[in-house]
Amino acid sequence: MNIAIDARGANWYAGTGIGTYTIELLKYITKHDNTNNYHLYWWGTNYKEFNFNNNISISIASKKHHRFFEEYYIPNNLKLKNIDVYHVPQNGIGLPSKKSCIYITTIHDLIPYVMPETVGRGYLKKFISQMPEIIQSSDIIITVSEFSKKDIMRIFDVEEEKIMVTHLAADDYFRPIDKNICKEYLKNNYNIDTDYLLYIGGFSPRKNVKSILLAYSRLIKDIRDRYKVVIVGSSKDEHSFLISLANSLNISDNIIFTGYVPYQDLPYFYSGATIFLYPSLYEGFGLPPLESMSCKTAVITSNVSSIPEVVGDAAILINPFDAEELKTSIEKLIENEKLRNDIAIKGYEHSKNFSWDITAKKTLDIYFNANIVRS
Repeated sequence: MNIAIDARGANWYAGTGIGTYTIELLKYITKHDNTNNYHLYWWGTNYKEFNFNNNISISIASKKHHRFFEEYYIPNNLKLKNIDVYHVPQNGIGLPSKKSCIYITTIHDLIPYVMPETVGRGYLKKFISQMPEIIQSSDIIITVSEFSKKDIMRIFDVEEEKIMVTHLAADDYFRPIDKNICKEYLKNNYNIDTDYLLYIGGFSPRKNVKSILLAYSRLIKDIRDRYKVVIVGSSKDEHSFLISLANSLNISDNIIFTGYVPYQDLPYFYSGATIFLYPSLYEGFGLPPLESMSCKTAVITSNVSSIPEVVGDAAILINPFDAEELKTSIEKLIENEKLRNDIAIKGYEHSKNFSWDITAKKTLDIYFNANIVRS
C-alpha cells in the first residue's frame, strides 16, 4: 500500500498535542513498518533526526506558499506516486480539494466551534471556513476521544461509522524521577527550591489558569507558606493577565512563571510537584494530566469534556467553574499524604493503558481497512 502523510504539522505545531501526535505516529512508522511505502510532506530540516527506511520518501514544502502546495503540488504528487491513502493529521487543515485517493483526516477537537473566543482570529477563520469541506471530503475521520467523536457527530451530523477513535498517550520520556533529584535539578537550573503545585500547558482562556490563582489565594496561610505555584509555559495569550491577577490577589511572591521550558526538563517539573493542577474548560484529549500521571504525581483536573475519559477514576475531578471546589481539593490532598500517594500510584498504573504504539497500530489498521473498502 502507498501511504502519504502531511507531516508539516510536526513542526508547525511543535509542543502542542497536534505536533506530538504527528511526531509519535512517524516514530512508530519509521521503526516498525517496512511493509507499506510512505511519502511525507515535510516542513523544516529536522527530518534527519528520523532513521528513515528505504520505504519512506520525503517532499520538503515551504511554509509560505500554502496555496501552491495544497491546491497544486500535493494533489498532483499524490496522483503521480499512485498513493492509496493520504492522511492529514492537523485537523484536516490543508486537505486538497482535488482527490485521487482515500482521504483520512485527524480532527482533534472542534474548539473553534465550541469556544471561538479562545482561538486566534486567523486560525479561527481558516478552521471555520475549511472544516465543512474537510468533513465532506474525508473518507475516514480519526479523532482522539469519544467526547470529540460525539462533538463531530453533533455539529456536522456525521454518521458514526465514519469516525474512528485513537487515544493519545504520554511519551515514554515521562517517567517518575526521584523527588530529591528533581529538587536539586530545579534548584540548580530554575532557582526553584520549595515544594510546589504545578500547572503545565497553554494560557488560552480555555485553559482556565486563573482558577488556579483564585483557588490558591483562598488557601490557608500555612499552606501558602509551604507551597508555591509553578506555572510552566511560553509567554502568550493570557500570560500577562495572569501576572496582573497574581499581583491583584497579593500572591505574586508565591507564583513562579517559568516561561518556556525545554521538553526534556518537563519530567523534572511533573515528578517534583506535590500536586498537578489542570482545571481546563474544554479538551479534545488533554495530554498534561496523563503526562503527570506517568510521572506518578497526583492530579486534580476538570470533570468536563474529554478529561474524565482520559483520567478515569485515577484523579480528583472538580467543577472547573468553581474555584472554591478546586481550593478544597488542594487542601484535601495536601493534608492527607496517604490519599495523595494513593492517587499518584493509581494514576501511574492508569497511564499504562495508553501508549503511542497502540495509537499507531490502530491508525495503520484504519489505513488498511479503508484501502480494502475502496478496493
